[in-house]
Amino acid sequence: MGADGKVYTLAEVSAHDNAKDCWLVIGGKVYDVTKFLDDHPGGDEVLLSATGKDATDDFEDVGHSSSARAMLDEYYVGDIDLSTIPTKTNYTPPKQPHYNQDKTSEFIVKLLQFLVPLLILAVAVGIRLYTKSD
Repeated sequence: MGADGKVYTLAEVSAHDNAKDCWLVIGGKVYDVTKFLDDHPGGDEVLLSATGKDATDDFEDVGHSSSARAMLDEYYVGDIDLSTIPTKTNYTPPKQPHYNQDKTSEFIVKLLQFLVPLLILAVAVGIRLYTKSD
């Protein structure tokens, strides 16, 4: 490993955000990937877009191979001061008001729930009386 455990802040790492000087934070460690930009299979834009933040999720979401993970060692320059990385907040959607159904349609639904079985019963009784008289 290149560095002897130097600790960088996110602000220090964020200053290295271009094609001539590109540093990434992955898994609490800082990597200088400038020499790898041209060789990266996904292109240099992918790496450049991950600068200035914790790129761990970006790195993990791609599903890098074990050889890609081993390559990180040669680009290691130090560790990140975790207190300088903003905490992630989970998105909580705003509370939505409950849908207030129209009272008239609610009344009609309840009325139909009562009348339809009665109508079926009346038809069944009518059929029974009609067929019994023959």
